[in-house]
Amino acid sequence: MSDDDDLFGGTGETRTRLPERGGADGYGPGRRPGRPGGRAPSRSLVTVVGVVVLLIAAIAFANRDNSSDDGGGGRGDGKGTEAAPTAPTGEKPVSGRNGGIPSGFAKSEQGVQSATANYAVALGSADMFDEEQRHRIVDTVYTPQAAATRRPGLDKVYNNKSFLNRIGLRDDGTAPSGTTFISRIIPVGTKVTKFDGNSATVEIWYSSLFGLAGEDTKNPVTESWFTNTYDMRWSGGDWKVADFKQQDGPVPVGRDQRASTADDMAKAVEEYGGFTYAR
Repeated sequence: MSDDDDLFGGTGETRTRLPERGGADGYGPGRRPGRPGGRAPSRSLVTVVGVVVLLIAAIAFANRDNSSDDGGGGRGDGKGTEAAPTAPTGEKPVSGRNGGIPSGFAKSEQGVQSATANYAVALGSADMFDEEQRHRIVDTVYTPQAAATRRPGLDKVYNNKSFLNRIGLRDDGTAPSGTTFISRIIPVGTKVTKFDGNSATVEIWYSSLFGLAGEDTKNPVTESWFTNTYDMRWSGGDWKVADFKQQDGPVPVGRDQRASTADDMAKAVEEYGGFTYAR
């Protein structure tokens, strides 16, 4: 595996706790035109259908299985009946942080998946382009042995002026005036392929945003899709990364959507924070 692998970074069941949506979504679909040659459904019919849908949902909610104590209807080991897609599952998210990175993960399959997702976010962040922040991240997410081995190679890559200039950054790794540097990954799902208590192999599928938001930039923000495979070790009372490799995809078919302006993209990244990912 090359040092560059650290730059940008089955049936996944990673859950992300999202805020409640209280109100209409301004980006929802518009009203459908009437059927050619026919009449639109009457308002009373639409009302009846709506009531029936709500009634069915209420009955399903009242009869759901609440026998599990993990809050999601699934077993704590992640191998029981799958919970409803919108329900939080598994063990509670960690409350501890080490240098801003979540820490104190459970010594379980769920815990190692949570650790992998959060560490992948840190390793794929723009903070990796700042030497002080990079060292903090490396010392936090890697095992002590792996951190000592990888730190020099990472410094060599991230301090390479030719590489920095190629992606549109200055020699010191900062964004040119009038631009915002964006490097962020968004986990979609995780999968444990090996687990023996003190070590695990975890795959994480995610999308990546990378580039410069600015009017005159030659390196606009683009989206990519990758799957990383992490070798995780239980070290010092927490999960740590021993090694990982990256491969492209799976890549979904892109929708026909108009790209946002540079200002909108920069504003979005500045205003929308990331998540603590938990199973």
